[in-house]
Parts: sequence; structure tokens; C-alpha cells
Amino acid sequence: MNTERIAGKTIEQWQKTLPLLKEIMAGQEVFWSNPECRPVNAAFKSIALSYKDVADAQARLKRFTPFIAKVFPRTRGDNGIIESPLRSIPNMKAKLNLQGKFPVCGTLLLKCDNLLAVSGSIKARGGIYEVLKTAESLAVDKGLLGFGDDYSIFATDKFKRFFSNYAIAVGSTGNLGLSIGIMGAALGFKVVVHMSADAALWKKERLRQCGVTVVEYETDYNRAVAAGRKQAQSDPTMHFIDDENSLDLLLGYATAAGRLKEQFDGLGRVVDEKHPLFVYLPCGVGGAPGGITLGLKLVFGDHVHCFFAEPTASACMLIGLMTGLHDKVCVHDFGLSNLTDADGLAVGRPSGLVGKTLGMLISGSYTMTDETLYRLLHTMADQESISLEPSAAAGLSGPTGLLNSPEGRVYIRRQGLIENMAEATHLVWATGGGMVPEPVMQAYYKKGGCSTGSGLISKF
Repeated sequence: MNTERIAGKTIEQWQKTLPLLKEIMAGQEVFWSNPECRPVNAAFKSIALSYKDVADAQARLKRFTPFIAKVFPRTRGDNGIIESPLRSIPNMKAKLNLQGKFPVCGTLLLKCDNLLAVSGSIKARGGIYEVLKTAESLAVDKGLLGFGDDYSIFATDKFKRFFSNYAIAVGSTGNLGLSIGIMGAALGFKVVVHMSADAALWKKERLRQCGVTVVEYETDYNRAVAAGRKQAQSDPTMHFIDDENSLDLLLGYATAAGRLKEQFDGLGRVVDEKHPLFVYLPCGVGGAPGGITLGLKLVFGDHVHCFFAEPTASACMLIGLMTGLHDKVCVHDFGLSNLTDADGLAVGRPSGLVGKTLGMLISGSYTMTDETLYRLLHTMADQESISLEPSAAAGLSGPTGLLNSPEGRVYIRRQGLIENMAEATHLVWATGGGMVPEPVMQAYYKKGGCSTGSGLISKF
């Protein structure tokens, strides 16, 4: 018997209390509905963030659009707004419907954050937002900027010289570092990115090409973050962007919800009691899916249901929420390796800020193996001509898991949604892949074609 104790309990005691832990520890794909999920009116009584905070973030991004359009030409067609398209993926839906007894009803859409300008991933939302807020605060504090000014002045040599006196640091598995490095360097900041061993080599090389200092660690994400945080504490000119604890990151991500509603309105797509919205969000430390969930709940209320997707080897948010230990527990405590090719999701310890603050907004979580991720990205390329990196494919198994797993079926019944599923919208959030070099993407595709197994997903 294993006598090692986690928060006062042995592994066997945890498994007795939470039987699903046995499957999680065995590396099996699972689907879990969150018993602590609450209606928004109840949940927001204990959440210190509101729509006003998100609106403030949206206004700040709007002020920066002249600068963004000037420095990043790809955004000029959208007047400096960094936003991604929505795509219907009917062929992928048909493939998914071959996998389970209960088909995906309603509409299946892809939110293509893999195509976001500047850094080609969801991190272009939160990461870039915090860099811009940091720059604005410094410029206002030093009397260089008024809120009524044309923010294209941030592209001038005067401002670049000013920001060269300051530094920004972050710990990252890859995509967050890319977004912060690219935008920070464009403004003139010295940027230091502390990267874990599992970060892709091409991401490190791209950062160095932008003049960013990359510090590599032979350990996981949480150690890289800790090292970056320690460095910033000893340097008063350095701002550390803390993926585990930053409210600014959350608010940057949350602005996606209002823009999504505008896209839905443009398509005539309704979200209400009879037209529920299910959103499937790849999850690493939890900042991006947490912030987007916050925004979605503020915009769509109880009619949106948000599920987090994690690799079987790195199910940190699932374990943190399930046990109630949040950032006080690590996947290694329950025998998981945290070894996955989904580098953006290779996180061993979840954000306590997200779990403790926003846990009541999260409908549930599910896991998938790397083999599943490769098969999904391969099939997506074949069926829809859309290229995703492994971590970005994590959302694709969510609809099938919801509709075919016992926990998912119970969730649908408990929410009183059975009669409305034919009118549902299932939104898979594709979080990255837009900057992946073609040879690397071809290697992903080839590996997906070589994966064993006859189905897209192995369990549901």
C-alpha cells in the first residue's frame, strides 16, 4: 500500500473519495463534470472581477490599435484589432460522429486563434494585452503619454529608447513567450523568456531572432516560472508577467467574449436557454481558458458551458479542481509524468488564481492522450485543410466526450439541456499553430497518420 500522504490523505484514500482518480492515474482518457459549478448569479458573488474590468481592458486595446496597425501590417485590414475568424467544420463533425453512440447535434464551429495575427496563438490575447498595459502605465507615469493621444507614437524612436530602459520577463512553455517576446521587442523592451525543456526548439529560435533573451531549463514549466519570478524580484526595472497569478492576463483573454458575441450576432447565431453554447478550451496552467471562461460567463451567463481540455499526463487543472487543492497539488503527486508533445499544455501545477477564483464557472474538464491529439490534428488537416499544433487540437474531442461519457450525459441531464441539444452550438477553441514552421507541421501530420487505433479518440 502506498503510504505517501497528499494534504493528509494517502493515495488510496483519495481514490476512495474520488474514484475517477484511478483512471486519471492510469493515464486513461476521462471526462469530468465539476460539482462545484454554480449559476453565474451565485458564482460572481465571490468573484471580484466584473464586466467593467473587461470593458476597461477592451478600451485599452482599442487605444493601441493605431500602434498595432502601424507595426504589424497584417492587422491593418482589421484596423489594428487582433482577432480570429470563426469557421464551420462540418466534415470534422461528420468524422467525430462516427466515434460515439450519440452524435454531435447542433453546429460545430472552430474559433481559429491559431490564425491570430502577431503570434499565431491564443496568447496574442492575454500576453500582448499585459505588455501593452505595462507600456501604457510606464509612459503615463513618466509624463510621455495622455489617454487622448494617438498611440501610434509608441512606434517612434523616442518611445523605443524610453522602453529600452525597462525589461519584461515571463516563464513559458512556448506560445506565451512568443506573444510577449514579439510585442515587447517591438516596443523596445528588453525581454527575457524563461522556457521549460518541453518548449519547441523553433519557438526559442524565433524569439532569439526578435532579440529576446531565452533562458532554457532542463525542468518543467513551473520551475521556469519560479526562476523568472525570482529574477524580476531583484530588478526594479523588470516587470514579470506571471501566468499563474496575473489578473491582467485574465482580462486580456476575457475580451475575446465580447468579440465572439459580435461574430455570433453577425451570423444570426443565438445563445439562450433553447440554444446553449458549449465551449472546449485547451488548458495548460489555466490562464487563457480561465480568462475566456470569465468573459463568456459575463456575456452569455448560464447559457454557456465551458470545459477545459488537458493531456492525460498533465491533468493539473482537473486534479486541482477535483481535489480542491488547486495549486497546492502537482500531477507528480498522483504519479503522472507531465510528459506530453502538447508543449503548451505541459504544466504540472495549475494556477491557484484560476482554480480558486473562477472554479465555480468551469463546467468540467476532460483529458486525451498524445496519440489522440495527433489523430485529431491529422484528421482536421484532411477534412478541413486546417493545420493545428498538437495542443490546439485538444478541444476537438470535447463534444464527443460530453455526449458519450457517463459524466457528460449526467451533466446534460442535470442542466436540463437534453431537449435543446439539437439547437446547440459546440465551439472548439483552436489555440495555436499559425506560426509553426511547415516542416514541423508536416512532421505533426505524418505522426498523426501513423498513430495506431481505428478511431479519432480511444474511449468515448
